[in-house]
Amino acid sequence: MIIDDNEIDNFINEKMIKSCCFSENVYTNTGTNSALDFFKNLSILQNLPSELIPSYIFLDINMPILDGFHFLEEFENLPYGFIKNIKIVMLTTSLNPSDVERTKPYKSVVGYLYKPLIQEDLDKLV
Repeated sequence: MIIDDNEIDNFINEKMIKSCCFSENVYTNTGTNSALDFFKNLSILQNLPSELIPSYIFLDINMPILDGFHFLEEFENLPYGFIKNIKIVMLTTSLNPSDVERTKPYKSVVGYLYKPLIQEDLDKLV
């Protein structure tokens, strides 16, 4: 899943994810609220096939209204059994050390990547 308010970035990143065979299916959201609703709805379903749950979330840090940090806060309040295998990669145009520091308490965050995604970065995640 990609969560980014910039539709051009979403288009480029989705194409890269698919062309590198990182994933066949890519969900995109242009806001944290719609992404949170998606995960909240999935988390209450019983016997959900695992292929419907994203393995990775590529999350933009800077978005209007509710940023990536707000998403992290809400996401980690979802049932642990549901989110335990979902990895979050923060997307940014600049690696501000304070942003990195702010995400340390969140167990789901596994890395930081510059936008746009490139094959070498995706290869390191697998």
